[in-house]
Amino acid sequence: MDEIDVPPFFLCPISLELMKDPVTVSTGITYDRHSIEKWLFASNNDTCPVTKQPLLPDLTPNHTLRRLIQAWCTVNASRGIQRIPTPKPPVDKTIIQNLLNDASGSPNLQLRCLRTLKSIASESQTNKRSIESAGAVKFLASVITNTVNSCLDDDVELELKASVADEALSLLHNLHLSESGLKTLLSHPEFLNSLTKVMQRGIYESRAYAVFLLRSLSEVAEPVQLNNLKPELFVELVQVLKDQISHKGSKATLQTLIQVCPWGRNRVKAVEAGAVPVIVELLLEYRERKPCEMMLVVLEILCQSADGRAELLAHAAGVAIVAKKILRVSTMANDRATKILLAVCRFSATPSVLQDMMQLGVVAKLCLVLQVDSGNKAKEKAKEILKLHAKAWKNSPCIPVHLLASYPTTA
Repeated sequence: MDEIDVPPFFLCPISLELMKDPVTVSTGITYDRHSIEKWLFASNNDTCPVTKQPLLPDLTPNHTLRRLIQAWCTVNASRGIQRIPTPKPPVDKTIIQNLLNDASGSPNLQLRCLRTLKSIASESQTNKRSIESAGAVKFLASVITNTVNSCLDDDVELELKASVADEALSLLHNLHLSESGLKTLLSHPEFLNSLTKVMQRGIYESRAYAVFLLRSLSEVAEPVQLNNLKPELFVELVQVLKDQISHKGSKATLQTLIQVCPWGRNRVKAVEAGAVPVIVELLLEYRERKPCEMMLVVLEILCQSADGRAELLAHAAGVAIVAKKILRVSTMANDRATKILLAVCRFSATPSVLQDMMQLGVVAKLCLVLQVDSGNKAKEKAKEILKLHAKAWKNSPCIPVHLLASYPTTA
């Protein structure tokens, strides 16, 4: 394409690639449909990439420009340029509504409907928005809830119903719901409980989709909804982490815990579900920056409770692995790790804990934090920790001589 003289107005302003389905937005700029839909819906932007002005979601097909591009492709066919096909128009909302109405019967009809909707959704972001606005979110929530609950019974159609629930979850995930669509899910009775049941006994793929949905729902949920989450949900989130069903699934689980744990008694529920030892074990394995940062964020939240600190101290590698991540991951990780250690030293510092921290090299690591570029927040916390227990640590032979000079004074 670089060697062919392409008219500049044939190129999408976002990607600078040849437009296949040009559409004009409310600011008068023309983009390729796929590129601007990705910008608006998948990336959740609401402004024009060129003018930076607010955008309406309406996309008007630019038929004149499309025909010009198709004619140019035909003229340049000998140079390897293929003619772009005439794009399908977005699906009519009435078609979606008719599909939903026809699927109110047997699981077979529901499965057929879901697969048709999935095919329609795969064609464009506009189709996804049409499916959502046609009332499919309530339909999918009902299908999942009813199907998951009925799967508890001894039913000859058990496998078929499980397939229906799996397809509905997959479709909900692929729709990339808007905030209003997510809030519709939250308002549906028993939907969160249904996601918990899917995580309990669903296939790996469905468990992952359930976690992805939970992450999105937690971002738009009201505080009262987050306060009322059931302990069983935390048990399954921790189990997903423990099973390591996928890298993306683990990341989504950690993000969900970060969103929900600060509310109400959720940090206690997460601790009781076994989150602390599972995260400690994962920290022993992981070296990648982002996962380690998120794990330390979750641990820091959980260690704000006495139960969380007790679980960290009960694990043979708990305090040691937190200290080990300091100066090995990122400035953010330094901050979170020292914050965890500060919580332990303020509220759970028994003589045996202080002795363990000395012998494990934690105190030496904190002295090192004061000497190197570790971030101002980490330095402040490290200094506070060292001052708190100077009487127990300062004269210990466990601190290397070259680090002892950095030990802060208590004055």
